[in-house]
Amino acid sequence: MNPFSDEYFMKQALAEARLAAEEDETPVGAVIVCGDRIIARAHNQTERLNDPTAHAEMLAITSATGALGAKYLTDCRLYVTVEPCVMCAGAIGWSQLSVLIYGATDEKRGFTRFTHNALHPKTDVRNGIMEAECADEMKKFFKNKR
Repeated sequence: MNPFSDEYFMKQALAEARLAAEEDETPVGAVIVCGDRIIARAHNQTERLNDPTAHAEMLAITSATGALGAKYLTDCRLYVTVEPCVMCAGAIGWSQLSVLIYGATDEKRGFTRFTHNALHPKTDVRNGIMEAECADEMKKFFKNKR
């Protein structure tokens, strides 16, 4: 496998999603890549932190800006297992991430259902990377919850 492919980095995000599931958090994982190096990784921690904003994307953005010492992530790519919500899309837009790559579409809460203007105009969006694997993590988690 090409170590710098979208699939490679999405697998890293999936590993984060699985950590979330182990912690009884909704299994969403994210990694931020600058060049070909992961500079941030995170998973949902809304339950642990008792914070509805502690989504994987938000935590990864905070970590990445700290790693770079800058508030803009213009040369970075965000890989996330599930389509971001409107809140996260807004943060992605404000951070000026160059590329957003997500696996599974979120039919109920995904940002594309509500707005297409939340992201920075120059942000390239790609979806469907390892879509089945990403969706399966969510399905498995919620099936076990029922």
